[in-house]
Amino acid sequence: MSVLDFFRSRQADSVTGGKAAGGVCAALDVGSSKIACFIARTDQTVSGPRPRVVGVGHQSSRGVRAGAVVDMDAAAEAIRAAVEQAERMASQAVSSVTVTLSSGQPSSTRIAAEIDLPQREVTERELRRLLDGALSEFDAEDRVVLHAIPLSWSVDDHRGIRDPRGMFGRTLGVEVHVITAAIGPLRNLLTCVERCHFDLRGVVATPYASGLSALADDEVQLGATLIDMGAGATTAAVFAEGALLHIDAVPVGGSHVTSDVARGLSTPLAAAERLKTLYGSALDSPEDDQQMIEVPSVSGENGAMYDSAPRSLLNSIIRPRLEETFELIRDRLDAAGVGKSSGRRLVLTGGGAQMPGAGELAARVFGKQVRIAGPTGVTGLGDAVSGPAFSAVAGIVRRETRGAAEAISGPPRMGGFTVAARRSRAEAGSAGSMWRWFAESF
Repeated sequence: MSVLDFFRSRQADSVTGGKAAGGVCAALDVGSSKIACFIARTDQTVSGPRPRVVGVGHQSSRGVRAGAVVDMDAAAEAIRAAVEQAERMASQAVSSVTVTLSSGQPSSTRIAAEIDLPQREVTERELRRLLDGALSEFDAEDRVVLHAIPLSWSVDDHRGIRDPRGMFGRTLGVEVHVITAAIGPLRNLLTCVERCHFDLRGVVATPYASGLSALADDEVQLGATLIDMGAGATTAAVFAEGALLHIDAVPVGGSHVTSDVARGLSTPLAAAERLKTLYGSALDSPEDDQQMIEVPSVSGENGAMYDSAPRSLLNSIIRPRLEETFELIRDRLDAAGVGKSSGRRLVLTGGGAQMPGAGELAARVFGKQVRIAGPTGVTGLGDAVSGPAFSAVAGIVRRETRGAAEAISGPPRMGGFTVAARRSRAEAGSAGSMWRWFAESF
């Protein structure tokens, strides 16, 4: 068993109280266009535990823009309605939820640390001491740590070790992938969850959750880039060698395409969304100039009025925005130095991935093999909730079932987001909540 697998098993026991194998978990995806909730149970199969969704709820999003809460009351009401709908379907009440986060400018940082081995042998205590020391030196003002994922270990000059326990040497080193988010948007989201009288089990970055659901095991191992095309933001995650290497986000999504259509065709937003869904494409077609579509005007003296426009005009509005979004993600990944680590595979998911031609356009921009993916590894999903738009919420279910491959996860504490606050508590003699898992695990 690798160290990451070890973290999964211990984290499952610690965060879920040992109930991951037979209990109930609730996953909540708070997006700009919809709020979705899955309630799942875990079935024991020959191949291991497998999550089964027993309750589904989803509502049109209210009070959320670009993935961030802008109206607390409206967002809390929509969250409560989605969870209650899932509870009625599951005939099961839930008291805690795990939520996704795409706002707050999620970012990745890699830190490395090394310690001496007085006893010359690597034990679990040494792993804890090394990770504790590495993360205590990490300082990101006004940001909170969402995930801390050990990528690789080293013993003396031997690098790339997956499980150093039991090995002998003079020094032990580790490289950790730390994912952080801004405090403000996260605090607003968690306040909405608390207003609905739910406890917070954990917070998961949206592209990480989507990757756990939409990517195949071979893609995670060999290298792949996942792009989650949401309504208010587009997020990306790079996986390789079985771990999450990098995440990023740009505040551009499907709602921006809708706004472009509304302005370009001078039509209401609701009509623009309908036209985009029914007739929109990211690619040209020879018949587009001949195919005319009815476009409702913004207003008319005698009620609703319609204009006609060629489909090619609609597509000429959609394509540049999608192309710009892909180019932004590509450039940010290249600047982070992870473009080559992701191999030749690109996976699109999220509601925006369902746009006809999106895959072909992404392949042209990235120069990679592209496929469109929805949630996998979860049973009990009906046709209405098995598409790419539900990958993130399904990914939380998978993560809760098998445990998190992380050194730090679980709910962030409102009083201890920054390193400075953690140090103050340590100096006052109280243990930091981020390190409680270590005490319980070892």
